[in-house]
Amino acid sequence: MATYDFVFSALGLEDWCEQGSGDAAPMSMEALVAKSSGKEEVSKSIWELPFPSMDALNEACASFPQSRELTLGLENGFLNVKDSISVVLDPITQPLSWMLDGSLYAILNTPWWIVMPLLLTIVWLVSRSWQLLAFVAISIGGLAFIDYYSYAMQTLAIIMVCAFLCVLFGVPIGIAMSRSDKMRAGTIPILDMLQTLPPFVYLIPLIFLFSVTEPKLYGIAIILYAIVPVIRLTDLGIRMVDETVIEAADAFGMTDRQKLFGVQVPLALPNIMAGVNQTIMMSLAMVVIASLVSAPGLGVLVLRGINNLELGVGLVSGLGIVILAVILDRVTKSALNRINAAQKG
Repeated sequence: MATYDFVFSALGLEDWCEQGSGDAAPMSMEALVAKSSGKEEVSKSIWELPFPSMDALNEACASFPQSRELTLGLENGFLNVKDSISVVLDPITQPLSWMLDGSLYAILNTPWWIVMPLLLTIVWLVSRSWQLLAFVAISIGGLAFIDYYSYAMQTLAIIMVCAFLCVLFGVPIGIAMSRSDKMRAGTIPILDMLQTLPPFVYLIPLIFLFSVTEPKLYGIAIILYAIVPVIRLTDLGIRMVDETVIEAADAFGMTDRQKLFGVQVPLALPNIMAGVNQTIMMSLAMVVIASLVSAPGLGVLVLRGINNLELGVGLVSGLGIVILAVILDRVTKSALNRINAAQKG
């Protein structure tokens, strides 16, 4: 006798339960051992009372669905609409594959003596710091010296494309949220979900939608994971603009568009840049996990070190990722400090 037989008896559902007796769930190991030994299954005490879950109720009534039927139904439902979703998403996301392929091709087929000075020039223009310039030069030179240059450049190219797209889409979404409380209320739960989902979960539906050989598979995963900070901080930065400044802008007869781009966005720029910094860091974190679905770069070496138990490869490639993270963090923070200093001056 199952634990929750009384529930279905009290509801008068015995006939309905008997209809599903032919499709009953597999017998538990405890019940199977008891049956094979010729003993009755021992009834559970109150301390061993199971929670009335789907499987526990299925033991009492074979017509009641099991939890595996729920997950299987979800999977079948997704597979049924997969082709329709792919027809819509494929042309929309194809430019992302082109951008990733193009950036990887460009950075790998351009000589190092052009790429490295170009990167150092960008660092100097952004930071105006000789110390940071020297650190970046030594770091990239060290990675090239141990033959990790191509892997590091692949990782950097992916981050540049994905972070650029995160800013391109994230900043307008954040601005729209700051100007509409209704949109903010509808967007916040989505951002919460994206921010709390484990990174590996992002890959599960994408693997079914796209081929593993397509760069947009890992590109979409990185963008979804990393876009949240720039959206949140853009919204926060614009909402934190002093009301007296907005009133002064109204007094001068500025339109909403003029107030947005002439007052609110410039004053919110430190917050926006902080969001960009966090987006870049999260892109770097996700690009390592995305190596599981063919994302090139240092993450491939980390994965190789784990799979083949190559301790040295894993440690050195992990150190390379740390170096890239420090470089990107210091460059974006240096740009943020210059923006803050310009506003205070």
